[in-house]
Amino acid sequence: MFAVMKTGGKQYKVQSGDMLRVEKLAADAGETVQFNEILMVGGDKTVVGAPLVDGAAVQAEVIDQVKGDKVINFVRRRRKHSSKRTVGHRQKLTLVKITEILASGADKSGVKAAVGAGSVAGVAAAAAAPKAAAPKKAAKKAAAPKAAAASGADDLKKLSGVGPALEKKLHEAGVTTFAQIAAWTEQDIAAMDEKLSFKGRIEREGWVDQAKELAGK
Repeated sequence: MFAVMKTGGKQYKVQSGDMLRVEKLAADAGETVQFNEILMVGGDKTVVGAPLVDGAAVQAEVIDQVKGDKVINFVRRRRKHSSKRTVGHRQKLTLVKITEILASGADKSGVKAAVGAGSVAGVAAAAAAPKAAAPKKAAKKAAAPKAAAASGADDLKKLSGVGPALEKKLHEAGVTTFAQIAAWTEQDIAAMDEKLSFKGRIEREGWVDQAKELAGK
């Protein structure tokens, strides 16, 4: 009995006992995996899939994770810089031994499906945890404006020379309202100049006077 299966974008004709090198699988040595993409099953009766044979599968034991033969890629650019580059590559493969061919009942075998190490399924599984954590971060970001609104923070960007970045620094320094700025003393202004590296900007822009006017409104 033989089967034609598909894995890693390639097709293989196999039968029980065959040793095969396939595109790297996400499995450890000693594990049993099941190839579910079966295009044809042959034997006493040949069954051709359309495109796959329903219920058919090929089971195999993972022997080892290996590398293929070294492939040398030589690139030469004749014009301009006349550069030369030699690159070597060894494809990562998985050595498996075919143990059984199932003509039917593959969905009830309970054997782990053979999944490529770089497949979409593997990437999706690895990315599942970060995606689950993303809403929490979004929730924290969304909570910040609500907290600011609840505390009655003023729009400090109405002050001359204050943009979103500078407003954020003022919030971090505990300054959220015009009333706070309007009440600043010379010592407060000097301290804030030092803290935010303004160097006299507060007085030049007249923030205190502007804040008094805006606070009155």
